Amino acid sequence: MFYLILLRPQQREQRRRQDTLGSLKKSDKVVTTGGIVGTIADLSQDGRFVTLKVDDSTRIRFLRSAIHGLLEEKSEGSGN
Repeated sequence: MFYLILLRPQQREQRRRQDTLGSLKKSDKVVTTGGIVGTIADLSQDGRFVTLKVDDSTRIRFLRSAIHGLLEEKSEGSGN
């Protein structure tokens, strides 16, 4: 019972996160675990690092594991 309530959903979420991190590509809009929002400008060849463009003249290098997820843009017709 404990497995079904706590562990299984947690494993599913970890798998989803790994899939998301593995499928990152240039031009994806992402948010880091620290709340920084940017567009992926470059991915290192070994896959460990991601360079985010956060402004026209600002690029920051992060570990791939510091990416929280893709930023989902709200559609313009959604209200707020």
